[in-house]
Amino acid sequence: MAASRPRTTTTTLPPRPGTSFHELGLPDALVAALAEAGVTEPFPIQAATLPDSLAGRDVLGRGRTGSGKTYAFVLPVLARLTNESVPRRPGRPRALILAPTRELATQIHTTMAPLAAALSLRTMTVFGGVGADRQVRGLRAGVDILVACPGRLRDLVGDGHANLNDIEITVLDEADHMADLGFLPTVRWLMERTPPRGQRLLFSATLDAAVDVLVRRFLVDPVTHSVDPAVAPVATMSHHLLHVREDERLPILVDLAAAPGRTLMFTRTKHGAKRLAKQLNAAGVPSVELHGNLAQNARERNLRAFTNGTARTLVATDIAARGIHVDDVALVVHADPPVEHKAYLHRSGRTARAGADGTVITLMTDSQVADVSLLARRAGISATTTRLRPGDPLLHRLAPGERAYQAVPRDESTVDTAPIGRKPRAAGRASKPRGTTANTNQATVATAGAPAATRTGGAAAFSSRTRVGRRSR
Repeated sequence: MAASRPRTTTTTLPPRPGTSFHELGLPDALVAALAEAGVTEPFPIQAATLPDSLAGRDVLGRGRTGSGKTYAFVLPVLARLTNESVPRRPGRPRALILAPTRELATQIHTTMAPLAAALSLRTMTVFGGVGADRQVRGLRAGVDILVACPGRLRDLVGDGHANLNDIEITVLDEADHMADLGFLPTVRWLMERTPPRGQRLLFSATLDAAVDVLVRRFLVDPVTHSVDPAVAPVATMSHHLLHVREDERLPILVDLAAAPGRTLMFTRTKHGAKRLAKQLNAAGVPSVELHGNLAQNARERNLRAFTNGTARTLVATDIAARGIHVDDVALVVHADPPVEHKAYLHRSGRTARAGADGTVITLMTDSQVADVSLLARRAGISATTTRLRPGDPLLHRLAPGERAYQAVPRDESTVDTAPIGRKPRAAGRASKPRGTTANTNQATVATAGAPAATRTGGAAAFSSRTRVGRRSR
């Protein structure tokens, strides 16, 4: 039987002064665990949804990335299970949280695990890209809350290692991204195996037609809380469109990445992310890549390097737009403009999180101007457009601070420097990087816009005396 149309409540203001998690109805033990983690005041989406979710209602929560959605669904899950003393049963979790990507599943679990441990609740994650044996053993030992990606969980259920008949509360996080990735058939298959009268919470940045299919099929008399419009640029985020020459994109990207702080750069393709990370490293900017071709342990290692500061720049495809929650990302750069406006907002949402300031830069060439202008209008952003070249003072205003480069070992200096989006040059072909002049000993790639005092280390790898090209393999 189809569920009724959701009742909508729009919340646009922060909670009234003095509103606390205790007043919203969380158990004392959970409030204490939050305080121990340094979380004392609810965000608007948490204050809006918790009264309904704690009361057992089905809830739709819409809020932009960085608005606090994770705690908004983690807290009612923990509260429900801690209020009921039910013994664990092998392979039969009591709560299920579905997420579209491994990174997002891991982030949710990282957020939830300390709170769950304080309440003596057992949690675990299941996703593909790693062996299933450990996941099977964990399920067999008994788990209260399961955070899962749809594909791997379907395999585990189909093979008899997991049973969803005891699920009391189900959460769908980033439901619109589930739809974008083609997971809806699998999500429906899994949801049909949970008790029909169980509580369901659905959280998403947008509630479009694809998401509405899930709402009508699985949610009963849901209430919708929206803390911002369906398309909502963040007020503390500044947007800039840089009109550049194709052959000067790389030196501009190097200049931006060499600024202090964490920088997240997006490319359209996995190959583009791999190549750009390699180019940045060769220019002396410690960088790592994140994309679908990496094994899970490599993904985790690279994300850990970005989080702990070993790598200042993360170069990623859209897989990271939904799954990365790293504090203090000051700069997001669309090295390749995204195809559609939702991807732009989700990519950009990695900065200016939780009220912090952030800068978003999109590079566009002559052939991309019309598409990027349309993208900006659909995303609802007010962006400043500037035509510039390497060394323009605006780059230092957008990414302030002294540029820093690290020395590159000689055996790492012979890397592909083909402009992003183009095929690499032939193996062994000697060349200087694009953007350099014929009579200079300093590389534009590594030093564009940088003070003379910082033109060391990686810059040397791109001087006119250094052979640049792909090694023969």
